[in-house]
Amino acid sequence: MKQNKYDDPEFFANYSQMPRSIGGLNAAGEWHALRAMLPELRDKRVLDLGCGFGWHCRYAREQQARSVIGVDLSENMLERARASTNDDAIEYRRLAIEDIDFDAEQFDVVISSLALHYVERFDIVCQKVNRFLVPGGAFVLSVEHPVFTALAPQDWYYGPQGERLHWPVDDYHHEGRRQTTFLEHQVVKYHRTVATHMNALIDSGFAITKLSEPSPDREMLEKHPDMQDETRRPIFLLMAAMKHE
Repeated sequence: MKQNKYDDPEFFANYSQMPRSIGGLNAAGEWHALRAMLPELRDKRVLDLGCGFGWHCRYAREQQARSVIGVDLSENMLERARASTNDDAIEYRRLAIEDIDFDAEQFDVVISSLALHYVERFDIVCQKVNRFLVPGGAFVLSVEHPVFTALAPQDWYYGPQGERLHWPVDDYHHEGRRQTTFLEHQVVKYHRTVATHMNALIDSGFAITKLSEPSPDREMLEKHPDMQDETRRPIFLLMAAMKHE
């Protein structure tokens, strides 16, 4: 299933008002951790899967990457990315992640930020990415944490006064499709355990070099006190892997 909610005008309008949509990478609670997991980007050929507004593409060029290709299924996303980009070394393509097809060893680094939990076959994507990367190339990605995706409602358990008591986890080992509500719309996501993510990378020819389950750092919490509850359970799972030499 290739889902394209971002070309729904109402959904896209809601997404465009999110802090990370307005403030970019520095407004993303996990960016400090993802940035630390990226390899040296100078003179690298970079692919961004699910590039959205192009924030990571432009960051790669700021770090002097040689070239960047960003792919996304949403024309709304790509229109905004192109409008925010003035750089001939960045190319945006309308393409579903499931349909990516590039030459073997075409890239040095592949990035994907909060897109792959919308893709049903993570293992196939890993296999493709491994083929596209040079030996020693890096795959750095973030997804919604399996603790967050396990239950379809993706919401807190509330007390009698509406207080957030705890985050419920159930059906963790029942992997697969979850229909949940995001930005007041029904969205399909795919739940996978931490082990499934890791083993898909390993089985595809990667060595995992780093894992992270970040919470917002102190600076982010000072700017956005409403994010304090994000320290109570993991919302993101970040992974860095290297293709075997």
